[in-house]
Amino acid sequence: MSSHTPHGHAPLRTVQVLGGGSGGSSAHVRSLAAGLVARGVRVTVCAPTEVASALGFRDVGAHHIPVPRRSDPASVAALRLACADADLVHAHGLNAAVRAALALSGRRTPLVVTWHTRTHAEGARAHLLRLLERRVARSASVVLGTTSDLVDRARRRGARDARLAAVAFPGPRGAGSSAGTDDDADRPPRHKVRAELGAVDRPLLMAVGALEQHRGYETLLDATRAWRHLDPVPLVLIAGEGPLRGALQRRIEDEGLPVRLLGRRDDVPELLAAADLALLPSPWEARSVLAQEALHARVPLVATAVGGVPDLVGDAAELVPPDDAEALADAVVRLLDDPGRREWLRDLGEAQAATWPTEDEAVAQVLSVYDELTRTLMT
Repeated sequence: MSSHTPHGHAPLRTVQVLGGGSGGSSAHVRSLAAGLVARGVRVTVCAPTEVASALGFRDVGAHHIPVPRRSDPASVAALRLACADADLVHAHGLNAAVRAALALSGRRTPLVVTWHTRTHAEGARAHLLRLLERRVARSASVVLGTTSDLVDRARRRGARDARLAAVAFPGPRGAGSSAGTDDDADRPPRHKVRAELGAVDRPLLMAVGALEQHRGYETLLDATRAWRHLDPVPLVLIAGEGPLRGALQRRIEDEGLPVRLLGRRDDVPELLAAADLALLPSPWEARSVLAQEALHARVPLVATAVGGVPDLVGDAAELVPPDDAEALADAVVRLLDDPGRREWLRDLGEAQAATWPTEDEAVAQVLSVYDELTRTLMT
């Protein structure tokens, strides 16, 4: 592949700034870095060492500069130095964008910001969050939102230019996996996974995500009470770790709910492939990784109609209102009773997944934004 030299001389020099690097955003940034390097772009990643190591940026040819996920003067100074010779800086997430804006203060270096999701906050923290979002939106040359409502949010915060980001399917989870890897042949048989989970003769329902507020797990537990009368009783598995684990576990034990907390797992693709249904009960989601994985793996999905979910899944999932345990429970019962509907959703899901942007398309969009901004700067 030919080198990308938009000005006819030296390769484009970009700095990618990361914060914590969660879920789908991490996979997207790694895919983006790999695609940019393959096109001759010089990519430097500024991120905490543990994040960069986990994502393997050096493996795809990017240079890594360790920068803590803090906004103290020393960290901002380190980021400012790392961006000194960049043609363009691209920050991913609000935390990274705030630090990048501080580091570029007084410089003409274009700043691109990708909002992968929105941060939840209440009270005084919510006011601070709005101020930070406003600062980032107004500092950025372009804001890319992974969903249409994030684009609208950026515009409300004062973004001069906000656009919908092309984001490719993130590929399988797990250490060392990269986007687009087809590892179906390496997976254990479905019946073996179900036997290990204790769900040979009962429906298996799968949810994935950190055990924290704003994930909708309380609503999910409420819903499980409604299908305890089924024979056999469905088993709900939740893969993830977080501060709500203790409270959720107490509810499960006190109320005798058919739910198991699996903790953090590196075999989510195998678990999902063994499931009868995938569940996404969140009161808000951007471009849900679980929703993408479920449709890609032909697993029927029941999800809340929030954020970027409706645009992402189209008609290929059962959508229910957020915070509505009864609607969630009813949708699950209907699907379990209707194998024809489940098969129809599998086919729709596969077709919907085929409409999502490819990695090449995602990289091409970002590169076109980079060209536009750097050429404007040169004129």
